[in-house]
Amino acid sequence: MDTMTVARVSLLSSFTYNTLQSDVVFGPGALARLPAELDRLGFRRALLLTTPEQAGEVARLGALLGSRLVGAFTEARMHVPVATASAARTRARELHADCTVAFGGGSTIGLGKALALDPGIPQVAVDTTYAGSSRTPIWGLTENGRKTTGTDARVLPRLTLFDPELTFTLPARVTAASGLNAMAHCVEALYSEQANPVTALVAEEGLRALGASLPRAVREPQNVEARTGALYGAFLAGTALGSVGMALHHKLCHTLGGSFDLPHAETHAAVLAHVVRYNEKHAPEAIAAVARALGTDDAAARLFALLTELELPTSLRELGLAETALDSAADLATQRPYFNPRPVDRASIRGLLGDAFAGRLAPRT
Repeated sequence: MDTMTVARVSLLSSFTYNTLQSDVVFGPGALARLPAELDRLGFRRALLLTTPEQAGEVARLGALLGSRLVGAFTEARMHVPVATASAARTRARELHADCTVAFGGGSTIGLGKALALDPGIPQVAVDTTYAGSSRTPIWGLTENGRKTTGTDARVLPRLTLFDPELTFTLPARVTAASGLNAMAHCVEALYSEQANPVTALVAEEGLRALGASLPRAVREPQNVEARTGALYGAFLAGTALGSVGMALHHKLCHTLGGSFDLPHAETHAAVLAHVVRYNEKHAPEAIAAVARALGTDDAAARLFALLTELELPTSLRELGLAETALDSAADLATQRPYFNPRPVDRASIRGLLGDAFAGRLAPRT
């Protein structure tokens, strides 16, 4: 029996597997399906959500949707500030919107989730990055320097369109960072408290697809095969994480993003290898699956090397974190910790954050 079979069989003794209803349309040209899909779902008054940078898409979506689009809110922000969510809710009520169409990545889809949570407006997502937020029932809101997250089935988009052609203009840095963010979803799905054989298969295949496609998508942004492979990996990553739960990696990134305003995807990218190193002895089967998918015998080292290969920052210092913030970050990250295969203590997390700050991967022990 090979190691892959052993790893999977060991998960079969006892597990729970839950699924959530959400439709997906995937493939080049999928955006053209949006009007028909809104009609199928019975939505008649869509509010378009974008970031300020993507406000130029309002005209294109307006031409595509016609009278189905009743207005737009173009102020989606990273980490979904409570004030932004409140303003978007007001706009949705004024327009009597019966759904939102979130065009973009995690910031925009996260705003759509806030409106799905309150006042309960369903979301249709047009996912244009590799963040994977559209496939999870996880929401997050930031206020007064604290990011609060939760899980609620209502926030999972009713429908997501994945169109690789919409990623052709995604900048190289966003491509790379959001792709590593998706890899983090796969990694945590493999050692989640709710991990099971189905999500393990999905997560490992997601890592394999991203590992093979992401470097090529960065080098050749117009390559439809590479873009399709990376988006497929991101779809699997979000699906895997959305079926289980988060662990230490996401707790650290939520802390660093919500409390210190670090960029979301780049923070995930910079932290990932360090958490894999931290957990590898306590989740050996999961980390072996990561290594197998990436074609290496040292998963943490490979993920760390990808930062340089994809021309991403290798340290939290480069992302704007002050060294004086490390103690506070360690305190916050160890308050109400998420599940993690290795016990979380303040001293160890301070050491991990120190390594991530310096861009120094701890050696295997």
